[in-house]
Amino acid sequence: MPADKKVTPAVAKAMIAEGSAPDGLAVSGTLDLSDLDKPFQLPSGLTCFELIASGTQIEKLPNINVEFAITLDNCHLLTSLPQGLKTGTLSIRNCGSLTALPEGLDVWYLDASGCSALSTLPNTGTLGRGDVNFSGCSNLTQFPNSMGPVSTLNLSDCSGIVGLPEKLRINLWIDIGGSGLVSLSESQRQIGLRWRGVPLDYETAFHPKSIRVEKVLQESNTEKRRVLIERMGYDRFMTEAKAERLDKDTDPGGERELLKVKLTGDEDMVCLSCFCPSTQRHYFLRVPPATQTCHQAAAWMAGFDDPAKYKPVIET
Repeated sequence: MPADKKVTPAVAKAMIAEGSAPDGLAVSGTLDLSDLDKPFQLPSGLTCFELIASGTQIEKLPNINVEFAITLDNCHLLTSLPQGLKTGTLSIRNCGSLTALPEGLDVWYLDASGCSALSTLPNTGTLGRGDVNFSGCSNLTQFPNSMGPVSTLNLSDCSGIVGLPEKLRINLWIDIGGSGLVSLSESQRQIGLRWRGVPLDYETAFHPKSIRVEKVLQESNTEKRRVLIERMGYDRFMTEAKAERLDKDTDPGGERELLKVKLTGDEDMVCLSCFCPSTQRHYFLRVPPATQTCHQAAAWMAGFDDPAKYKPVIET
């Protein structure tokens, strides 16, 4: 096939499904392979405007040329991307087998959220100029000095990230909810902060011990109040808010209590205070506001609508 002759996406898809696609295959427009339900391999040198292969059984991406976007969300068998990969947008959400991004990666927008095994980022290339999302990448521990500048950086639930390169420039905001970050460098303190999508100030983000229960109870925005409580900690919040005890009993973990705090402009906060039988760790678990007993709370958490049907041998 002549290198300058493009085939339609339908023809290209049939060739790929049959395993007969030649190297250097050029496709006009968007090549959508997301409904292929069997393993397949892409030809090296494939060229198209956009590639979509979400939810497929693809294991390896060869050297390809995709101008606009590559979408490989939920490709659970994907293990590698080619060195020097260049495209506008790369979306690899929930690719749980992918452990590294390749050297020379050049993208404007990157969404790697949910890539729980991802641990290595490239030291060369251009890793984003727009929005970059690593939410849920719990195995990431550091960023290369060459990264950025980026518009936004989502590090929510990246518990292994405890610091950022001092020269990293973020133009708009960084989401640090559940990350390991405890501070930012002086040059980064003008960056907007978010906690799982909710804007927050520097003190709330990095000095949660300074939060007072009065500030939480007076906060009218329910999302901001939720973040304040999470940063403060349920244990401390319930204690300082003088929570009302609705019920008390015991389980294999020991004593447990059902506690309630009234919230202005929102439903009551009702939590089950309990201990893990094996670790003795203390937990506060939020349950529906109409809950009246500890047993009812435990039944709801176990998925029972009727508490009478919840009769565990051992509650964990």
